[in-house]
Amino acid sequence: MDRIDLLKLATSTDDGSYRIDVRATNSAATRKLYKAREPIHPRLVHGTFRRAKWIVMAATLTIYYLTPWIRWDRGPDAPGQAVLVDLAHERFYFFFIEIWPQEIYYITGLLILSAVALFLVTALFGRLWCGYACPQTVWTDLFIWVENLVEGDRSARIRLAAQLWNTEKIVKRLSKHTAWLLIAAATGGAWVFYFTDAPILFQQFAHGEAPAIALLSVGLLTFTTYSLGGFMREQVCTYMCPWPRIQAAMIDDEALSVTYRRDRGEPRGPHKKGQPWSSTSHCVDCHQCVAACPMGIDIRDGTQLECINCALCIDACDDIMDKVGLPRGLIAYDTDANVERRLKGEASGFRFVRPRTILYAVVLAIVGAVMLYGLWARFTIGLDVLKDRNPEFVRQSDGAVLNGYSVKLLNHADRARTFLLTVTGGELAAIHVIGVQSTTGPISLSVESDRVRALRVLLTVSKTKLKPGNQQIKFQLTDPGTHESVETRSVFVSGMN
Repeated sequence: MDRIDLLKLATSTDDGSYRIDVRATNSAATRKLYKAREPIHPRLVHGTFRRAKWIVMAATLTIYYLTPWIRWDRGPDAPGQAVLVDLAHERFYFFFIEIWPQEIYYITGLLILSAVALFLVTALFGRLWCGYACPQTVWTDLFIWVENLVEGDRSARIRLAAQLWNTEKIVKRLSKHTAWLLIAAATGGAWVFYFTDAPILFQQFAHGEAPAIALLSVGLLTFTTYSLGGFMREQVCTYMCPWPRIQAAMIDDEALSVTYRRDRGEPRGPHKKGQPWSSTSHCVDCHQCVAACPMGIDIRDGTQLECINCALCIDACDDIMDKVGLPRGLIAYDTDANVERRLKGEASGFRFVRPRTILYAVVLAIVGAVMLYGLWARFTIGLDVLKDRNPEFVRQSDGAVLNGYSVKLLNHADRARTFLLTVTGGELAAIHVIGVQSTTGPISLSVESDRVRALRVLLTVSKTKLKPGNQQIKFQLTDPGTHESVETRSVFVSGMN
């Protein structure tokens, strides 16, 4: 709190001195602990990196909005959507790949692959993901484009924000927010299409018959997209996203990222007409890099938490370099190590092969190979066995002991199949599948395509064959046609000590 603020809080006393209310001082200090967000109005720039961002934005939005509408023939009674998270039937479909609940390790592997790939890209090229492909960046770019289209470029938007409310301001603001809400609603609508058949759900929306959960999901995603892309923007990247803090462990001085080349730009300052460039630096302190930054920072201050490496400052700076007749690249993709090398008079170069990049690449290759092998060698049949625990066994009138098991047969194929179920070990007297038959040999069981068949299996051991303790048994499921076979082990509880 400065001297002027203290004088405002001081009150005079009878003896001519002043008294300051400590409570008022604390209250004023508390009010200054929070700084309200200052809106950022980035200038629209043109150049190589702006075009690259347009291309990436168009590609990612196209993929996001159109993917649920891609069809994929999986045969009768199977969903025809190429990418579908079918929660009702506990399936995840991705073109020719079908993931079942017990194969969640594939999802885990995919998440590990994504994380390690992000680590590798960050170690090589800095926050490339944040600047070009992150959903927050993509939708914020789209919202800023709409804002620029409706309200004008940076200077026009600043003037509009400062002027009093009138017809022009109301119309422009209403138009902008309407467009934002439509984009946000389309975003939420596209997301729910990934969880149910898109054409059917679209018809339900059109006829006002959509399920409540779909309407709630669209409403929630509309609100979050509208809020994050329209109002919070850079605050999401700075305060909400953990990645800017994690990336510090991924990046070193050799990471290729958006860099202000201090060796060429310092000391910065305005350039007088006719003055030779040999006697001054190349940074004319025009602040166009700051005006173009969607995060509102100055790249010349060095590596910063807020910088997403969108490279728009490069385009802005290159435009100024062209106007003053200097080479481009005062701000460019470079490394801090190269800047230091040039300041020392050494030759610059890029070291892409480093211990951390080797580590990430090796881990990425190993996990990718394991995933590919798992998909190539995966079984199209499955067997789950769960022994009854209450009661663990039942003693019959003739002294024989019976154990119960819940058995699930999984058919991952797109056709109905007949399996043979065999139970061995424990000197079993009888194998009884409720509703099917009782035998001691293999039991023939049919399972529909892409289905799970649940069974109750009862195993009996006669009194004369009982042995103390638990006896190991083996369940085996075989497809006679393809000779695929899976097995799982369990125990038979005799009830004898």
